[in-house]
Amino acid sequence: MFTSKQRAALRSKASTMRPVGQVGKEGVSENLVAFLSDALEARELVKVTLLPAAGEDAGNLAENLADLLRAELVAVIGRKAIFYRRSSRKDVEHIEF
Repeated sequence: MFTSKQRAALRSKASTMRPVGQVGKEGVSENLVAFLSDALEARELVKVTLLPAAGEDAGNLAENLADLLRAELVAVIGRKAIFYRRSSRKDVEHIEF
């Protein structure tokens, strides 16, 4: 869990990021989870668009996706979700708190 200051810092970093993927009418697939997991390993912080066609509430969808990714849900802003997971790779510039 993050403190409010850490969460605010991550939201600030994510504000200039472009979404790396989107969840649409197909919902959360294994391929999407694998793609986002790879993106988290490479970046540690990702933004995902949750399309209305997904049919589920954005908050619930983001929480379910965070569980599947074993990542921390930083925030859900409208139909965008921000996820964080510390990378195990050594060649990645880690986000410091």
